[in-house]
Amino acid sequence: MIAALALGGIGVLVALALWLARHLLAPLAATNADTLVDAVDALLPQTQCGQCGHPGCRPYAEAVVAGAPLDRCPPGGPDTAAALRELLGREAGRDTLAEPEAVVARIDAARCIGCALCLDACPVDAIAGASKYLHAVLPEHCTGCELCVPACPVDCIDMAMRDHPANAPAAHV
Repeated sequence: MIAALALGGIGVLVALALWLARHLLAPLAATNADTLVDAVDALLPQTQCGQCGHPGCRPYAEAVVAGAPLDRCPPGGPDTAAALRELLGREAGRDTLAEPEAVVARIDAARCIGCALCLDACPVDAIAGASKYLHAVLPEHCTGCELCVPACPVDCIDMAMRDHPANAPAAHV
């Protein structure tokens, strides 16, 4: 009987020690996870385009730290995926991300009605203009995410190769 009580007491003490250890070390683990999410987020291009399937770069960073694939960021391309693999110490997956296309949005001035819907759709504010005025794409800021294309009700936005002459900045004389 005394032996059973002694073993029961030892069991209670071990359980209490484990409970204390868990509650004392949990904040430290959460801090490390937040630091890792910050590091992953810093490697992402911050386009907030959603092409990875997440609503922005920070949610994708959180998913990557939780184990999501590293090759879901088209604007970042294979260089970002490689940097994420190096940071997290992961092996290359079966999927390989192609080099991002060098495209930029282009607005057809003759068809633009100035609705301003593309302004709200652009996650990086690469479209200049105001309601009821012609809009213009700032090619140096456009990430090519294509989120402005479906927002346009008159289909005046298309994607063109970045080095296309119509997308070059105007020369100042």
